[in-house]
Amino acid sequence: MATKEKAPTGAATNGNGNGTQASLNVLVQYVKDLSFESPGAPNSLRGRETAPAISINVNVNANPLSDKEFDVNLTLSAKASHEKDVLFNVELVYGGVFRIDGFPQEHMLPVLFIECPRLLFPFARQIIAEATRNGGFPPLMLDPIDFAQMFQQKIAEDQAKNKVQVS
Repeated sequence: MATKEKAPTGAATNGNGNGTQASLNVLVQYVKDLSFESPGAPNSLRGRETAPAISINVNVNANPLSDKEFDVNLTLSAKASHEKDVLFNVELVYGGVFRIDGFPQEHMLPVLFIECPRLLFPFARQIIAEATRNGGFPPLMLDPIDFAQMFQQKIAEDQAKNKVQVS
């Protein structure tokens, strides 16, 4: 009597019923671009009565390198200002090359735009904190980012844009 082997409990499968386990591997991580500016230094380094206004922007891009390898770039930028003066501006493009295998096609975009940046974020966060600290400011510790919500918002915006173009 033949028995059918099951994938281990909790293991991801590719959805085609053959039990092939999906995998996501980080092949390399790298700083693609890093910029720190403090245009008002040393005056911008003096203490202030109020906290500066800090604006943060996040973007994720993914490009295929081969059938199973993808270059994912996490772009973080932060600008601190007090009244009309820019205290600092830091920009980082942090990349990773990922090997992605065994996922169904419909799961590829969420893997690329949610899971990959989630793996890159702690390293990028540390680089931003060190850059601001090395610039003479307290380290900027970015709050965790909900990449799933960012992805869903981007999909909703794209769908709304397509509806406007079709109308």
